[in-house]
Amino acid sequence: MLEVKRDGVSIAEAARLSGVSVHTLRYYERAGLVVTPVDRTPGGSRRYRELDLKWITICTKLRATGMPVRTIKRYADLVAAGPGNESERLALLEAHRDDVRARLAEIQESLAMIDHKVDVYRGAVAAGDADRLWAPTS
Repeated sequence: MLEVKRDGVSIAEAARLSGVSVHTLRYYERAGLVVTPVDRTPGGSRRYRELDLKWITICTKLRATGMPVRTIKRYADLVAAGPGNESERLALLEAHRDDVRARLAEIQESLAMIDHKVDVYRGAVAAGDADRLWAPTS
């Protein structure tokens, strides 16, 4: 998956490897979404380890599926707290999964309508009577 040097990678390399921008990496840190402190060089530059990048991938996937930042923060806080709160983590993830499934069902329904309209237009164009398709008039 990720090839991270033992001493970590720079923020630019972390951005490249994780597929997010440097700005996003800094934002995730400021927002408290990273579960462990990102290492720093003696000069103060960030050094991301494999664990950091794996966690950033999780955050990115959760955001991509619509999880609010505050909920990701709650999840990150639970993970950072360590063992003992697994049931709460599970409940949080199950609730999000239910939301994603509901949105997917809505998208599937909308896609079915679009597929139907595509079929109607294809048929009308192939039959040469596309001019009979409904169009608003003034």
